[in-house]
Amino acid sequence: MNLEMQQFKAEFFKALAHPLRIKILELLVEGDKNVNEIQNLIGSEGSAVSQQLTVLRAKNIVTGTKDGNRVIYSLRDPMIIELLNVARQIFNNHLVDTISMLDKFNGSDSDNI
Repeated sequence: MNLEMQQFKAEFFKALAHPLRIKILELLVEGDKNVNEIQNLIGSEGSAVSQQLTVLRAKNIVTGTKDGNRVIYSLRDPMIIELLNVARQIFNNHLVDTISMLDKFNGSDSDNI
């Protein structure tokens, strides 16, 4: 794999590396929204939402389309939906592994009682 591709991936994942940006993307999976809609759904300050949208736009993860005096945001690539789903599956796998370890640990504790 070439260095350019590795650099792209690093920058791409760096752009996703914030909980508020992930939440924004999860909302945009449901459909296009403007800043006010995103802000109301998240319950966060408009400036925080705008800052995170700026990062996502700069990395071409979301697009903004002018609609009068509003900007409507949408996912640039529908593969983001799949990426978020895969991340959820990885999280669930880690959770299953942790539960399994706890079950084994608790089972061995009861053997010693």
